Amino acid sequence: MEADKKAADRGELVSLMEPLLIGDGSRHRGEITDLALELTQKAAGFRRSLPPSLLASLADLVRSMNCYYSNLIEGHDTHPVDIERALKDDYSKDARKRDLQLEAKAHITVQKWIDGGALKGGLAIKAEGIREIHRRFCELLPEDLLWVEDPATKEKLRVVPGEWRKRDVRVGTHVAISPGAVHRFVERFEQVYGKVGKTESIIATAAAHHRLLWIHPFTDGNGRVTRLMSHAMMLELLDTGAVWSVARGLARRVTDYKSLLANCDLTRRNDLDGRGTLSEEALAEFTQFFLKVCIDQVDFMESLVQPDRLRARILMWAEEEIRLGELPAKSGTLLEALLYRGELPRGDADVVAGTSERQGRRIVSALLERQVLTSESIRAPLRLAFPAILASRWMPGLFPEMPR
Repeated sequence: MEADKKAADRGELVSLMEPLLIGDGSRHRGEITDLALELTQKAAGFRRSLPPSLLASLADLVRSMNCYYSNLIEGHDTHPVDIERALKDDYSKDARKRDLQLEAKAHITVQKWIDGGALKGGLAIKAEGIREIHRRFCELLPEDLLWVEDPATKEKLRVVPGEWRKRDVRVGTHVAISPGAVHRFVERFEQVYGKVGKTESIIATAAAHHRLLWIHPFTDGNGRVTRLMSHAMMLELLDTGAVWSVARGLARRVTDYKSLLANCDLTRRNDLDGRGTLSEEALAEFTQFFLKVCIDQVDFMESLVQPDRLRARILMWAEEEIRLGELPAKSGTLLEALLYRGELPRGDADVVAGTSERQGRRIVSALLERQVLTSESIRAPLRLAFPAILASRWMPGLFPEMPR
């Protein structure tokens, strides 16, 4: 009976979260449309500039980056090097650090599932898709991270994977809708965002980002689920190839991000502020911010992988390693070839490097050991990899250097 009472629906009208879209009459509408078109063009151009095999390798690194920054927004700092170790089941002996590694591994597992196309067809904004993101993420969490404390009662609550919350909740000054009303508001959310065209959907990604957080459907994990939903929406709408992430930009401007999100909780200011219950002006300002962050991240990633600059950084690293005796001679030649070709049959390594067959095998073995080459199997072609441990050299600025 008590649980039913706590999960009660107080009958709030779904119009409480209107507007869900920015009206044509908004003074920001023209600039927002221009930003959406600019993002579309830049994202498409960046993706086309990358060979398919390099795209896959870069997506692996960006997944760790996305996980790092999304968790950082929540106050959990797990460096991508430690995340990479967790993916190889190499965990810290410190219980707290191990839990955070497992949390990061869960995030990456879910994003890889999304990147594989699991939420295509608009499933990312549907109730079943949103619940599935939460379920998959939480099912992989260690038990300690599934318990949260009610700030008012200090009661310990266990997060049930994929289950709408059954308690009232307050986030800052925002009092979320009653738990029993969550399904009705998500239904309205799905109805509106599932019926708009492509350009409008790109614009609406920001609005959907806020409105899902406003609903606060889960006991915990709403921030990560929302950012993964936004990632899935952009993945489908822009065919991003998962090679850039809005989470990095949001984390780098986290004060602005949280402040603008909070502003979107405010009610309509006056007759010039849209026709909904909530402020359209604030939603438009957040949308501008969100789209500009996306554009900035596309530009940033594109600058990192410009062929000549990336080639110079990789070859400088290889030359240093050769001088130190850590890599065989001609290793840089093979890496350079892979950078342009994307992939290479193992048997061609000696020809490409201009060495004997034996030396070619030595080069491949050394580069595989350093994790800068990868291959699906011993017979599959070789392709370039971007290990987190070398990110500060190969992809400077992607994330902070590993603390010593």
